[in-house]
Amino acid sequence: MTLALIAGRGDLPPALVARLPERPLVCALLGFDPAITPDVTFRLEQLGTFLKGLKARGVTQICMAGAIRRPPISPDLIDAETQPLVPRIMAALDTGDDEALRSVIAIIEDAGFEVIAAHDIAPDLLPPAGVLTRTQPADRHRADARAGESCIAELGHADQGQACIISAGRIVTTEDSDGTDAMIARFRDPSTDVERDDNPLFAAASFLGDMVLGAADMISGRKDDAPPATDGILFKAPKPGQDRRADLPVIGPVTAMRAAEAGLAGIVIEADGVMVMELTAVRQVLDAQGMFLWVRPRGDG
Repeated sequence: MTLALIAGRGDLPPALVARLPERPLVCALLGFDPAITPDVTFRLEQLGTFLKGLKARGVTQICMAGAIRRPPISPDLIDAETQPLVPRIMAALDTGDDEALRSVIAIIEDAGFEVIAAHDIAPDLLPPAGVLTRTQPADRHRADARAGESCIAELGHADQGQACIISAGRIVTTEDSDGTDAMIARFRDPSTDVERDDNPLFAAASFLGDMVLGAADMISGRKDDAPPATDGILFKAPKPGQDRRADLPVIGPVTAMRAAEAGLAGIVIEADGVMVMELTAVRQVLDAQGMFLWVRPRGDG
């Protein structure tokens, strides 16, 4: 076995495992249980011991996929193998998301591993450029996409977020640590709820989406005074200059359903920069709602 998958939450880790000819060694940070059963669970306070153990198992490559949050550090749990890494770990935890991931990647590489990207394992998760739905973006939505690209560039300078909602050229909201689906859920209009038919995929997406919505409501207190998102777009892209071997943005059927329930006109993602889970289901949701999915090259009009 040469590949270890450090798996966070969400659908991406199982999708990667399903595409590999052999199951990798699945590892998980304690407290962030993935959707697949991990073979190894580790604490950040024992990162050095964890990496040494991977070496002993013959691991040469590491892929990081799925969502995690920054865990608290318990100084009394730091072991001898990890002690030399403590200054780098603590410095990483004090930076933005991209800088933190760069630091973690550097620690892993310095330990002798090759870090590979999720989309190298599953290139089919990067959809082709173009409008992939029956509905096309109007000129106003193309203008919103340009504004969205500028917004993500600004977020990138602050190392915060990879998504925003734009309507009539105005930034309605930007992604925070709760994620894209929670951001969109704050603008849900119950009158636009997507039909819950007998399709088991839609049913599962609805259930997961309702969980996201509940979390968003508890956190944000929704939002009767929130600015309107109607006829706007969800724009999602990696941060400019981001190391794409980790934390490449992802959307899926829940994202599409929440975008519909927020009254958005469509979703715009950066070509070669955003992975799409269950592309067929995403297109089905958007086509049924008369919405668009535009896989837009950076800088396109």
